[in-house]
Order: sequence, then C-alpha cells, then structure tokens
Amino acid sequence: MHIEGEKVCLRAMEPEDVERMYRWENDASVWAVSGTIAPFSRHQLQRFIDEQQFDLQQTRQQRLIIQTLDEGCAVGALDLFELDLLHRRAGIGILIAEAENRGKGYAADALAAVARYAREVLGLKQLWCNVGAENEASIALFLAAGYEVCGRKRAWMWSPEGWKDEMMLQKML
Repeated sequence: MHIEGEKVCLRAMEPEDVERMYRWENDASVWAVSGTIAPFSRHQLQRFIDEQQFDLQQTRQQRLIIQTLDEGCAVGALDLFELDLLHRRAGIGILIAEAENRGKGYAADALAAVARYAREVLGLKQLWCNVGAENEASIALFLAAGYEVCGRKRAWMWSPEGWKDEMMLQKML
C-alpha cells in the first residue's frame, strides 16, 4: 500500500525497517515528545511490524513509513492510533527522524496525504493529536495542516524541567 503526496509517499512497514525503527525509537532526544520512557528491542519492533498485517479494526493502529518520492529515502514515520471506527476518528503522531530532513515540507505533505487516506479509505470524520505546549514547531505544523486547538491540559506531562502543558488539536475531515 502506498499513499502518495507531492513530496512523500506513506508506505506500510517492511521487515527491513527494523533497524531504522530501532534507531528512531531509541533516540532519547525524541522521547519527550513521543512519551517513551524505555528503549525498544529489535525483537519488540519485529513483532510490531508482524502485527501490522492484522486487521486494522483489531489492532486499532497503523504505522506508515514516510518515504521521499524523489530519492526513495525513509525519513520518518506516521502513526494512526486509537482508531475508533464507530466514532470515525483516530489519533495521529508524526516523526521526521533526522534534523537534516526537517523543514523540507515532508511532514506537511505526509499530513495532507494521510488526511485524504483517512477520509477516503478509512471513512474517518476527524483526526486528533496531542502536542506539548512548548513544541512550537509541531503546533505550527498541525495548525498549517488545518488542525485547530481544541483544548489545553494543564501540567499534563512531567519532565526533568518540571510539569508542562499539552495541547490537543483536531482536524475535521
């Protein structure tokens, strides 16, 4: 399965993505935004890939690899999670892994492509995300993609620097 944008395509995970995901998931510099508190093993990631073959209604989540159209390089991942087919909504998370790939429009293109997929293929009515209030780049990304701030959770996330607020955004499809 490929979901194409103008700059990227979103594709299903493949077994050869284990090493790449191992690097991305174990990059402690992004743990604060992903909510991760422990490293992942290659075995855990292989099982995650294997489970993606099951019915989306059963797993209620889908990870897609963000791959550039021009060079075919995997630059990040996009997750749909807490998929709720009754209420036709899903949470969304996105990562552009290496700093040199950020700011090139890959994330914006991936968000546009997944919105079309969510609406046209999955029949969803809305997508939502949670973003740390201090994460100005991510908030700007989602606002530019048509998401609206719909709430603020006060002192929601603990960090070594203290408690931080989290913003909830949603996009009607």
